[in-house]
Amino acid sequence: MPKAKYQFEDFFALVNNNYKIFVTTINEMLLQAGYKLKVQQTKSYGLHISYSQPKIKAVSGIIAYLLVRDGKLMIRVNAQHPDKYPGVLNRLPENIVAQIDKSSNCAKMLDPQKCWQGCGGYKFSIGDKYYHKCIVNCFLLDVNCESMPFLTELIEIESRERLLDI
Repeated sequence: MPKAKYQFEDFFALVNNNYKIFVTTINEMLLQAGYKLKVQQTKSYGLHISYSQPKIKAVSGIIAYLLVRDGKLMIRVNAQHPDKYPGVLNRLPENIVAQIDKSSNCAKMLDPQKCWQGCGGYKFSIGDKYYHKCIVNCFLLDVNCESMPFLTELIEIESRERLLDI
């Protein structure tokens, strides 16, 4: 049996009305910047969307995933340049900083054999606190009214920095 083909609209229908403008804004911003949209169904996340850089097939090419988990909209940002936006990181609301704080520390920092070869985790600071976090769940964050402007700014800057790398 062939896999079902999903469209942006299929994901969008799952999103709470409070977050539709945010999802539309992120979608338009990344598509205009040349990122490719992929809509997938997975066992872990259900239906989710991701945006990846053209011609980069590795996970490192993916800038963001949007998913609905337990009715909540969440985003995972693959932040390759957290050192480029300390201003945004230092202005994050406490609830986002708490989510980052709770995320796993980078296993490779403790034992270089523990993680895959290309992993180095994220190294950044927020205020006076230095973080070395796992790339899988460090920026897996809840989307809410308070976080949306910061997440939009973070993705906008990350997108711009990635395009400078090409």
